[in-house]
Amino acid sequence: MTGSEAICRHVPVLLEEVLEGLAIRQGGVYLDGTIGWGGHTSRILQMYEDTRVIGLDHDAAALEAVSRKLANFGDRVLLFHSDFRQLDKVLDEAGVGLVDGALMDLGVSSMQLEDADRGFSFAQDGPLDMRMNPDSGVAASEIVNTWAQTDLANLFFKYGEEKRSRAIAAAIVRTRETSPIESTLQLADLISSVPGMGRVRNIHPATRTFQALRIEVNDELDAVRQVIPTGVERLTPGGRLVIISFHSLEDRIVKRSFRELESPCRCPKEFPECRCGKVSAGRVVTRRPLVPTEAEIKTNPRSRSAKLRVFEKGRM
Repeated sequence: MTGSEAICRHVPVLLEEVLEGLAIRQGGVYLDGTIGWGGHTSRILQMYEDTRVIGLDHDAAALEAVSRKLANFGDRVLLFHSDFRQLDKVLDEAGVGLVDGALMDLGVSSMQLEDADRGFSFAQDGPLDMRMNPDSGVAASEIVNTWAQTDLANLFFKYGEEKRSRAIAAAIVRTRETSPIESTLQLADLISSVPGMGRVRNIHPATRTFQALRIEVNDELDAVRQVIPTGVERLTPGGRLVIISFHSLEDRIVKRSFRELESPCRCPKEFPECRCGKVSAGRVVTRRPLVPTEAEIKTNPRSRSAKLRVFEKGRM
């Protein structure tokens, strides 16, 4: 499948909820920290003729493809090959002090999943890679073939919440003693063969292990922790940060971080007033996460696990 074909098929998750959450306004400047194939950004730019978007992505192939899709918007969209953790640097380079809203869609894009060479999916065979930026970092194959059995088991349990983590790690170590595990299907078949690893509610047995490897390879959870306070800091008063997560570990971090930004005081409850001096950065707009409707899930099955949360910066 070509990049242009994937873009045409791309369906942005929770699109209307994102637009409402960002509270798009005329003349606003918005940051799309994970622009992917531009589904959300396209709609933001279409709402008003003078709205602008600064888009980031650490996947060079995605950035090249989306630049063609968004070319008709001209200088209303600025694209940067960068991880969203570098948003401070990017905004400075773009000459933008504050933005009116920021979006982080933390999911793996459709094109990444469908490109066998990227190694994200167990649905088709490809090299066991999983790097969002294939030009840097450690591939999943290195982790699988070099980490100690205990470390692998801890990884699968911590980041994949995989109950059979020890059995999977033991099977990996036994297998790699004969030959290295280098492809996605090789690993997926190995996991499926571990006793007790049958499908649960139509979920592939390798799902949690692949999730854990992808999180570790791309340092995804630390990235989320880092970007939230920076993202809020670079908002205009009343601006909103919208985050879409796709698994419980990410959502937990977003929920906790938003609450801490809203109520940072850590003084003992018996104190009559706050003495720590910490000031609220704003308010949590979504007390409970927004999730896809049944209709959206039917149209776009990959949206099934999506959760959206919104934080609004204080108006000072």
